This record gives sequence, C-alpha cells and structure tokens, in this order.
Amino acid sequence: MEVKKMGYMDEYKFWLESDCFDEKTKEELRSIADDDKEIQDRFYKNLKFGTGGMRGIMGAGTNRMNIYTVTKATQGLADYILEVGADAAGRGVVIAHDCRNMSAEFTEASALCLNANGIKTYVFDALRPTPELSFAVRELGCIAGIVVTASHNPPEYNGYKVYWEDGSQIVSPQDQDILKHVADVERYEDVKTMDKDKAIADGLFCMVPASVDENYYQALIKQTIHGDIIPKVADDIKIVYTPLHGTGNVPVREVLKRLGFKHVYVVEEQTVPDGDFSTVKSPNPEEPSAFAMGIELAKKVDADVIMATDPDADRLGIYALDTKTGKYMPFTGNMSGLIIAEYQFRERTKCGLMPKNPAMVKTIVTTNMADPLAADYNVNLIEVLTGFKFIGEQIKFFEQNNSYNFVMGMEESYGCLVGTYARDKDAPVAVMCLCEAAAYCKSQGITLWDHMLDLYEKYGYYKEGLYTITLKGVTGAEKIRKIMSSLRAESLTQIDTLKVLKVRDYEKNTITDLATGEVTESGLPQSNVLYYDLEDGAWACVRPSGTEPKIKLYYGIKGTSLDDADAKLEALQTALVEKLNKLAE
Repeated sequence: MEVKKMGYMDEYKFWLESDCFDEKTKEELRSIADDDKEIQDRFYKNLKFGTGGMRGIMGAGTNRMNIYTVTKATQGLADYILEVGADAAGRGVVIAHDCRNMSAEFTEASALCLNANGIKTYVFDALRPTPELSFAVRELGCIAGIVVTASHNPPEYNGYKVYWEDGSQIVSPQDQDILKHVADVERYEDVKTMDKDKAIADGLFCMVPASVDENYYQALIKQTIHGDIIPKVADDIKIVYTPLHGTGNVPVREVLKRLGFKHVYVVEEQTVPDGDFSTVKSPNPEEPSAFAMGIELAKKVDADVIMATDPDADRLGIYALDTKTGKYMPFTGNMSGLIIAEYQFRERTKCGLMPKNPAMVKTIVTTNMADPLAADYNVNLIEVLTGFKFIGEQIKFFEQNNSYNFVMGMEESYGCLVGTYARDKDAPVAVMCLCEAAAYCKSQGITLWDHMLDLYEKYGYYKEGLYTITLKGVTGAEKIRKIMSSLRAESLTQIDTLKVLKVRDYEKNTITDLATGEVTESGLPQSNVLYYDLEDGAWACVRPSGTEPKIKLYYGIKGTSLDDADAKLEALQTALVEKLNKLAE
C-alpha cells in the first residue's frame, strides 16, 4: 500500500480546490461532504498500480478509476517509454477497450497523454477483445499496449492493463521499472495532454488499420485441426452463444461462420454493448446466473453446447448437454481447458501435427489432472505463478532459448490460449477449439459432457474449487496481511483429515518437505503465495488478490467418482474456510 504525504481529508480538500480537476468531479465530491467513511475510502491511498496495471471502482478520488488516476498512470508509462529511447516512442502504443462505462473516455485520455509526450498511438475504432490487443502489439510492431477493461468484474469497476512488445502483460523487469515511473508522478499538474485534432494532424493519434482484424481472424482459424469434420455435422450440431454485452460478439460469430457452423444461436438481448450489463447479475461466465438466458434459448433450440464470453472476451464459460438426463451441465475453467488440451494433444499426435518438444503451461492453481494428461501424450508440462502473463512470458522464453514449442496454456479462471499468435488468454480461440471438439464428438455420437466423463474415468476424478473472502478498506487490508503472516507462523501440518506433505512459500522461494525437513527453492518469481501439497492428491493455495481487496483460497482433490470428488471437495473447503475466517477475526 502506498503511503500518502497528505491525510485523506487534506487530499479530499485539494481535489475540491485545485484547478487540476473539473467541475463535474468537484460536484461529485461535494455530494459526499458529510460522509467521512466514503471520503476516507476514496482518498486514504492511491489506487494501486500493480505489476500488470490497475483496477478499481469508478468515481472521483485517488482510490478510484477516473480520468485523473488513469492519465497519471499513463504519464508514468510515457516517462518509461521515453527513457527506453526515441525508437520506442516512434514504435508507439496500441490501445483497446471493452464495453464498460468510461472505457472509451479512458482510452482517448490515455492516447492524448502519450501523444503529448511525443509517443505515437494506435486506437481501435470501437471495442475489441483483450486478446486482439495482445495480437495487435506484435502485429503493429509497437513497444507497448494498453487495454482498458475490468474483465468480468461488476459494472461499477474499470481497469487498465499494460502489455509490452512481446504481446504479453508486463513482467519483470519492465513491471518494476514502470511501477517506479508511475510512482514518481506525484503531482497531477505534471500529467501532459494535448488537443486531439492537433495530435491527429501531427501523426501521433492514429487508428488501428482494418487489416489487424482480418489478420487476427486468420490467426485464429489457423489453430483448427479438423476443419473437414465441421461440414459433415454442420446440419446437426447446434451452438448457443452469448457475449454478455461484451467484445466477443463480432469475432466469435465471425470465426464460427467462417468455419462452417450453420446453427449458431445468439442471445440477441446480450449482443448489445452495455456497460451496466443490464440483463445479468454479473457479466462473469464463472457465475451460473450469467447463463440463465443462454440456457433458456438452448432448451428452445435443443442445443448441444452453450458458450459465454466475458466483457473483454478473454474468458469462456460453457455448458454442455447430458443426453442421459437432458440437462445442461456446467464446466469449470479447468474442465473446458482439459477438453481443449486433450483434443489438441490427441488429434495433433494422430495427424502428425505435434511439434518437437511440445509444451503445455499452466498456473500453480490449475487442475493437477493436466499432469497425467500431458504425460500421456509426451507433452512437457510447465507450472508458473497465477496470472496468464506468466504463461505468455514462457512463450517468449521458449522462442529465445529454442527450448520448447508452445502448444497451449491454461489457467483455472476460465482462460486458455492455443497457438502463439497472441500472448494472453483468448476466448474466441477457446470457443473455436471447443466447437471443433464438439463437432468431433458429434461425429462420434457423443457430447462434450460424455467426453468429459470419459476423461475422468481415464485420468481420475479431479475437482477444484475457489473461495474468496472480501475484506475492504484499511481494516480489510490489515486482516489480509494478518491472515498471511499467521499462516506462515503456524506452519500447518494437517488440513481437515489430510496431512500436509510439502509447503511452498513463494514469497520466501522455498519448498519444505515436512517429512524430511528438506528445503529447496521454488524456482518461481517472488510472490505472496502459500501452497500446500496434501496427501491423496489434494492441495490448497492461499494468496491475496493483486487487484481487489480480497484473499483467494484455491483447493483441489482427486476422487474415485463424481460423488466421491464432490464430498471430498466440500470437506476440504469447509476446513479451509473455517481456518481463514478464524485468522481474519
């Protein structure tokens, strides 16, 4: 947490009195003059610019997403790019945004701030998916990229993510260097901007060429393996899709059309870009409620599969038909990722398309079912810290070292990538790959759900869960710190009925074997994460969120059947949640 030089009330008064802030902002702040708690929450700290960017509730204040906090961060990024060199400024920055309220305004303000610093920008003419931004950075040869999005968060949020020249979100050393430059911009008076017409006339504010869209579509379609199967079942297979008011609407429908799928039914009410997400409780494909309208449509048209992408189209959630019960069954991000991985490995191997030294990359909290699956197809499995940026970073390392060939990467939070055209999770390619797998299943007389059950029987009934505790404000931040320090001090040896075999402390770069006492290095970057390897193939992981006032608890088990797995998972969750709640008291 950044320590501010002024108290929160002094900062509040500064915003009310300074000429840096417009009258609309001051009106909003005057409306909370009698609410000390609200003033404190808005001004007790600066909205954190983390290692990938920032995310927060929109509104006036230093701890909010607004034009002033966004351009202050952009000024820091501009200072860093200028330090890199004149060539970097000329290569420019490409900027994309999603459908959220204020996304377009934050995009333009960021571009004009960069332009005022002599840095060229490329701006999309309308909303685009986050993965296309990742693709565009390399396609246009830019030094960096920015995407304005809060992903799947509630409508009151927005965010700002920074990408570097390899198309991945910023990682070391760029992240720390940029963080320092952002922190060095202390005064809003130091943030530059310029007139848009002049920026255009000076060749600084440019639009992204239309060729980027077409090349992105072509890159997606190249990831297909059996394009010939789709026409054979195109008259029979039925797909329901919803973009949940977000950026996936155009690219997802376009690639499915090009691949030859004839019966794609779209939830029309949810195709309209809407920053309020008025038809859903939350625009998050991890939430069952987000599928309500999709399931209703699927029942009407007798669909085989239902797919939903989040607002910036980097995450995908799916339901598939269980022909035995007639019900639509939900898939976790682990399940859909495994379906894609197994299909890619099996069919690439069968068709002679598997590259030499193939690799799959997953995060440490992603299902351990990936381990036997990868081993079955002689695919190297590499684990990284939570966050898809670390998966994208591995692609860069593979290319630099000529070590492995990246086939796919996946994380538990409903994100995956097939191919190397982008360096972030990509829902359009996930839709495309799953629809191809569904078409293959259809040709075999089964559904994706049937196939998932087959995989469980083959590799084991792995199940995973996520539990989040939200702890807001100053007291919440202290509770999160207390939970992590208490867990480290306690040195757990048992969780529920399961013995702890090893403890991985990624902040200390240690893996401790509790049976032998041996301590080895984790080999991953420093991060405030504790991971417990438990007996019987179970595990648990605790970490604070990097962008929200939350502490996240991940856990997984291996069962002998669906019912056994559910029972084991529930027992482990109960024990873990009880433990964390006690520590938070």
